[in-house]
Amino acid sequence: MAALKEPVKMFIVQSLACFETPQQVADAVMQRFGIEIDRRQCENYDPTKFAGRNLSKKLKDLFEQSRNDFRKNIEDIAIANKAFRLRELQNMYEDSGKNKRAKQNLLKQAFQETDGRVTKQEITGKDGGPIQQETKNPPQYTPEQLAGMTAQELSRLAINGKL
Repeated sequence: MAALKEPVKMFIVQSLACFETPQQVADAVMQRFGIEIDRRQCENYDPTKFAGRNLSKKLKDLFEQSRNDFRKNIEDIAIANKAFRLRELQNMYEDSGKNKRAKQNLLKQAFQETDGRVTKQEITGKDGGPIQQETKNPPQYTPEQLAGMTAQELSRLAINGKL
C-alpha cells in the first residue's frame, strides 16, 4: 500500500464525499497524480465505511463539508440545469437523422421539460382537499446517525418510510 501525501488524501476524501466509487477514485488518482492505488485503499478514506472508521478528524471534517457542499450545490451539475438538458435534447434531435421514433421521443421529452409535467404534479385528496396521511411513528435518527449512514442506507430508510 503506497504512503500518500496530504493533497492525494484530500483528493480521495473529496471524491468519495461526492459519491464517486472507490474504483473511480483510484482511477482518478492514477490519472491526476500518477500514483497507482487499490480501490480498497480508497475505502480507508470514507468515514461512512467500516474501513474508514479510523480516519483523522481533519479528513472526516473535510469529508462532511465536501458532502454537504455537494448536496447543496446541484446547480454545479450540468444535467440538473433545464437549459443544459434542453440543449442536449436539441443536439440529439439534430443527430437522430431520419429516425422518426427517436425524434418523436425527443420531442416528447423536450415538451415535458418545458411544460413542467415531469417535475410538477399536483395531487389532491377527496373533494380537492389535502391528502390525508396516516403515519406510523418511524424511528427518530439524530443528525450524527444520519451523517454516518451510507447513501444506500439512507435510500433504504426513505423507501421504507422510516425517514
